[in-house]
Amino acid sequence: MAVVLANSLRFHVQRLPAADGADAPDRPVVVFLHGLVVDNLSSFYCPLAVPVARSGHEAVLYDLRGHGRTERPASGYDSRTAVRDLFALLGALGLGQRPVHLVGNSYGGTLALHAALARPDLVAGLTLLEPPLGGAWVENMVDTLSAAALSLEDSPVPAELLTLRLRKAANLTAIADALLNRTTLIDDIAASRTFTPADYARLRCPVLIVCGEHSELVPGARELARHAPRGALRILPGLGHDVLKESSGVLRECVLAHLDATAAPPATTVTATAAEAEAEAAARPRAGALVP
Repeated sequence: MAVVLANSLRFHVQRLPAADGADAPDRPVVVFLHGLVVDNLSSFYCPLAVPVARSGHEAVLYDLRGHGRTERPASGYDSRTAVRDLFALLGALGLGQRPVHLVGNSYGGTLALHAALARPDLVAGLTLLEPPLGGAWVENMVDTLSAAALSLEDSPVPAELLTLRLRKAANLTAIADALLNRTTLIDDIAASRTFTPADYARLRCPVLIVCGEHSELVPGARELARHAPRGALRILPGLGHDVLKESSGVLRECVLAHLDATAAPPATTVTATAAEAEAEAAARPRAGALVP
C-alpha cells in the first residue's frame, strides 16, 4: 500500500501487478472505484482485484477523496472533481497515457461513467456494478445521507464501539460522521447532474452493467444498456443492491470475461442460469452490504 499525492491530495492506493509480469502498454489497467461513505478499496480486494491481477491485468485500487485512508478535505465531492482526482492519480502513478478499464460499484459506477464521457480517449471499457443513474436516486440518497448525518452528529456510538473493541465498526462510523457532517459531500451529491440517453449514446467503449434482480436500479441500468452502442446488462437472480458482496463467484466470471472480450456484444439483457444462481445461493454469506 502507498500514499500518492495527486490533485493536491494524499490518496491511499493499492497497486497489484499483473501475475504474468508482462509489461503490455496496450493492455488496459483495471481501476476500481468504490461506493459512498462507508466503503473503501478493501471491498474490491479479494472478490475482484486479486482475480483480475491473476488473470494478467494490472489492478489499481484507491480510497476515494475523503474515504478510507485518503485525505479528507472539506470540499470537492462532486463528480467533476472525482474525475480529476482519478486521472491525476493515474498520472502520478505513471499510468496517465495507458488505457484503463474502470470497475465501479454503486456510486463508483456513476463516477466511472462520468470518467468515460470526459476522457473517451483513455477509458477502454466499463464494468458497472449497481450504478445509480437517475434523478430519483439523487433525491433518495440525499434524504438518506441527511438522516444519517443527523443521527451521527455528536453521537456517542464511535466511542461505545471502541469500548466494545469493535475497532473497524468504530472507524467506519467516525469516517461517515466526518464525511456527512464536516464536508460538502451531501450538497455535492444534491447538485449532481443526471445522465441522459444522449450521454449514453456518446459512449465509445464496451459497457457491462451488473444488477441484482430485486434492485431498484434495474430500470436505469436497462436504459443505459439500451442506449449505449456497446452496452450489455447482466441481471443476477435473487439479489438486490449487493452484488459485489453476495455474488462473488458469478460476478468474478462476468468481470473476467468482459475484460478478456475483444468486442462487447450489442445491448442485451442476460439472466444468470439456474445452476449459477443455485450455486451462488448455497455459497452466499449472510452479512448485509455496506455500500449505500
